[in-house]
Amino acid sequence: MCELFGISANRKVKLNKLLKHFFEHSSEHPNGWGMAFLDDYNISIEKEPVRARDSLYLKNRLTGRLESGRMMAHIRRATVGDICFDNTHPFTARDESGRTWVLVHNGTIFNAPVLSPYQYKQHGDTDSERILLYIIDHVNRVFLRELNSFDVNERVRLLEQIIRTLAQGNKLNILLYDGDYFYVHKNEAGTLFKSERPGSVMFSTHPLSDEGWEELPQNQLLVYKDGELIHTGTQHEFTYVQNEEDMKMLYLGYAGL
Repeated sequence: MCELFGISANRKVKLNKLLKHFFEHSSEHPNGWGMAFLDDYNISIEKEPVRARDSLYLKNRLTGRLESGRMMAHIRRATVGDICFDNTHPFTARDESGRTWVLVHNGTIFNAPVLSPYQYKQHGDTDSERILLYIIDHVNRVFLRELNSFDVNERVRLLEQIIRTLAQGNKLNILLYDGDYFYVHKNEAGTLFKSERPGSVMFSTHPLSDEGWEELPQNQLLVYKDGELIHTGTQHEFTYVQNEEDMKMLYLGYAGL
């Protein structure tokens, strides 16, 4: 499927070595790469629907100084959706309050009828983009109902409900940013790790060094602010375990058979 990288910190951290190591995995994830820099309430997205190791643009970026306290990166191995710019992560969307959300996803949605209407609203045709549009739709409903009382606690409660809905029968490893807070979730064993130091935390599908990494807690929403864990969600029971039937259906759908 795909691989994720992210960082939340209270300062800018030099990322060249880590990102170079991360993007080396593109040999097995050749269908696109992307980065989102989220510092100082600015959002800068850089992405291409090509293999990371073949990108001259990315090669040049990695030779310069890359620093960030809040960023995400993604390499794609397509399971749902064509190989094109609109299907390349990260995805962004703005809610009714003016808040811009950013999402990267590692996984596949095998069964979630609630996402089906968003295929007519999205720019591309990935299930990942539909996840973000679904989140934004629900955020807007609550915001318009609650107005000024829709604070981070309300957002966390809403996202816990959404994740519980979407995780049932699906692989839902996501990094999500709302302009202030960094949300992390995984529901398949051995597929997302974290490395914590004072004032910073990094996430990666696979450890990017020999020491300092541990597996992320499973089936829980974790929320970070500037490298500090501020919320640990209630654990749900929807662990994803890959099975042959799901993958067969996915292949048939992708092949148009």
